Amino acid sequence: MEQKKDKSGLIFSAILIIAFVICTYFFIGIINGTTDMADNVKLLFKALVFVLFGLILFYATRVGDGKQVKRFSPATLIILDLPALYIVLSAAAPGLPFPFDLTQASEIVWLAAAALGYGVPYTFLSGYEQDVSVVSSEKEPEKEYPKDELDADEADVPEEEIDNAEKENE
Repeated sequence: MEQKKDKSGLIFSAILIIAFVICTYFFIGIINGTTDMADNVKLLFKALVFVLFGLILFYATRVGDGKQVKRFSPATLIILDLPALYIVLSAAAPGLPFPFDLTQASEIVWLAAAALGYGVPYTFLSGYEQDVSVVSSEKEPEKEYPKDELDADEADVPEEEIDNAEKENE
């Protein structure tokens, strides 16, 4: 039953990604068809579409059982989020350093926007993780040995209690 649930979640995620890729194609066509906007504004709208794509991609890859874990990852912020944000901003603000090198191909801006959409929630949320208490309760119970078979070194009982138990047995 659980495997069926896992497969249905994966299938739903794949359909979600494929549907958004198709929708993105149409959104880009609509944005390119407008003549009222400047080129850098069109590029920002296209970047916004890909930021949404990154958010949906994040959601699609975070399905599963368990508990959503909140955390902050400075490494993700520095390595993924800030460079992606800089590339998207340099598409709109040519006054920034290296704008033409970074935005020469619009695909770079689109990929940076998708990385930004995926990276921002990933900086603050982890995937679904199993609850440790559930996993530990499913473990095989430990065997219990009679007290006289245990050494004092192997037992978790203080030596005083072992000495008292030996005196009672005599």
